[in-house]
Amino acid sequence: MTETRKGSATGLPNPFPVELTPPDITAYAKGNTGIPYVWTFDSGLPGPHVAITAIVHGNEPCGALTLDWLMKRDTRPLRGKLSLAFMNVAAHEAFDPDVPDASRWIDEDFNRLWSAETLDDPDRKLTEELRRAREVRPWLDTVDLLLDIHSMQNRNAPLTIAGLRPKGRELARDVGYPDLVINDHGHAEGMRMRDYGGFSDPASGKNAMLVECGQHWEAAAEGVAMETAIRFLRTTGVVAPDFAADWMASRPAPEPMQFFQVSRAVTIETDDFRFAENWTGLERLPQGTLIGYDGPTEVRAPHPVTVLIMPSRRLWRGKTAVRLAEPVAG
Repeated sequence: MTETRKGSATGLPNPFPVELTPPDITAYAKGNTGIPYVWTFDSGLPGPHVAITAIVHGNEPCGALTLDWLMKRDTRPLRGKLSLAFMNVAAHEAFDPDVPDASRWIDEDFNRLWSAETLDDPDRKLTEELRRAREVRPWLDTVDLLLDIHSMQNRNAPLTIAGLRPKGRELARDVGYPDLVINDHGHAEGMRMRDYGGFSDPASGKNAMLVECGQHWEAAAEGVAMETAIRFLRTTGVVAPDFAADWMASRPAPEPMQFFQVSRAVTIETDDFRFAENWTGLERLPQGTLIGYDGPTEVRAPHPVTVLIMPSRRLWRGKTAVRLAEPVAG
């Protein structure tokens, strides 16, 4: 097994049961695009290129389970193109249920590599993740609408990360699920795939959403991933409005949507970051509440109502400890 930080294990005991079994995806290895594990189906009719991606992180099986289900259902587009793509396959294959947090990546975080400067840097060390990112980049450049499926460290309500621009919030509102939507500016460590290229360009018609489906290995995360994917495909018009109605029939009606704007991603600057309490996410704190310490520096709630977004257990220098948000109108 790789060292703790290479594989991203937190070094802490896993507090959550592993309820999901990652699927065997070797049947999809050839792809049909010239890129392993990337499948594109063309309707032959005008329309957007719609894509769903999974396993950007190898310890997040809910997305792979969803793509496996869509592939086995022979999901095909009625217009435009539909792509289903398994991303960090090497990390997925390294998953060990006895150390489930150790396979988030092989060498570095795949979801921090998506600036042109990083992808084009000839002097950057070629890691497994950078190799794969460069391999899938030409395909990603052709995608118009992207759903990227993820999950979280803590057991919490699912949410959509809508990115930097209002158009991301609009797509999340159109999909209508999950009911929590977060606009933010990403991580100081590097750009996410959902923010790559036209996805974060206000002048581009391209758009993306990243869904966090709940705790990585909880059984409920698979259902969240499935429902989000179905609603996304219906919304984009690439499938019929009643697509997967049989599966959706047992799902509860979605809750009213809530929107939040992140004002600050707390980037860790010392080797001694610690939270003041065992925050798990979505706590609503009064202004001035002590959230944690970065060495001697206090981190306090900046808003009249400050909402904590996805506090991390990987409290290393350069990583995002937590995002600080406030409720906004949708």
